[in-house]
Amino acid sequence: MRALSIAATGMAAQQLNVEVISNNISNASTTGFKTSRVEFQDLLYQNMRTVGSASSDSGTIVPSGLQVGLGVMPAATYRINTQGNLSATNNTLDLAINGRGYFQVQLPDGTTSYTRSGALQLNASGQIVTADGYQVLPSITVPTTATSVTVNASGQILATVAGQTAQQTLGQLQLANFINPVGLEATGNNLLRQTDASGSPTTANPGTSGFGTIIQGSLESSNVDIVTEVTNLITAQRAYEMNSKVVNTADQMLTTTNQMKT
Repeated sequence: MRALSIAATGMAAQQLNVEVISNNISNASTTGFKTSRVEFQDLLYQNMRTVGSASSDSGTIVPSGLQVGLGVMPAATYRINTQGNLSATNNTLDLAINGRGYFQVQLPDGTTSYTRSGALQLNASGQIVTADGYQVLPSITVPTTATSVTVNASGQILATVAGQTAQQTLGQLQLANFINPVGLEATGNNLLRQTDASGSPTTANPGTSGFGTIIQGSLESSNVDIVTEVTNLITAQRAYEMNSKVVNTADQMLTTTNQMKT
């Protein structure tokens, strides 16, 4: 009975759906997190009577045919890159990107990853780094004599140094952008990795055409909508229950068949 295997694919699909939804909900407070949704596809169809085939020697054809679908399969998890709300923190090195773009982060192995999380700090050498100590690119060092640091909308970093009246320019932040940001691979720790699907990054100063601006003293919140996620969770639960009901019904039909007496 095909209904058993078909319903099993439905249960497995909704289980994955719930797992993605639970990940969204658990990251509702993660800085710069982007919600994901699962894309599903129907499986192959069994043709019991092919549509368009000849139904007689006089040339008449079957108008609709007879097909039985074999279930569902997950095809992709799609990242929704809408802008999250900007929350003011008044922390000097909390930077939010208002618009498109990613901060560039150098990993210990020398490769570059990308992030929307601008919760930055200074390491022992005065370099601007992420919460894990990974260096933000281009490398910028804040002198120990700096009394205040300012990051303007175009990503220019300025410092007021003790004993000097004019601000000192420390460096220029650059953002990276991708033609297909959905193709970036999430690697954890708020980091994304370039792939063949994302394409090569294009870098430019914040505020350049196609790139967002920097807002100092703010962080981009997760774009997870809790109400939507809870609604999706209930829908997935109901779908899972209905698929399990199909399994029970098919099992009862098989039991009835086995109990038949000649």
